[in-house]
Amino acid sequence: MEKRNIIREKSFEFALETIDLYKKMLAEKEYVISNQILRAATSVGANVEEAIAGASRKDFIYKLVIAQKEARESCYWLKLLQKSTLVSINVSPNLNKADEIVRILTAIVKTSQTTN
Repeated sequence: MEKRNIIREKSFEFALETIDLYKKMLAEKEYVISNQILRAATSVGANVEEAIAGASRKDFIYKLVIAQKEARESCYWLKLLQKSTLVSINVSPNLNKADEIVRILTAIVKTSQTTN
């Protein structure tokens, strides 16, 4: 049985929830930022998956740093949606999850960089 991987689970769940958000945004005729948030949010999990299959510790860290950047970008788009009047959707739960993912990835990267 495979060991439970919290960041893998959370990033996958975040991607699924963002797909739902994307559909809601399209229903409100928001096409530009919806594409940006969809790309960034789904990229987080994809990079986590690549990190898990990393060829070396350096590769693992590199992929997680990319995932962290994509999660931060997701936060940016979600904050923009939250503060603008582009859509009438409450994105606070999505933003909270994105912030949590950033914190987890930051901790993993820091630990991985200092552990020998």
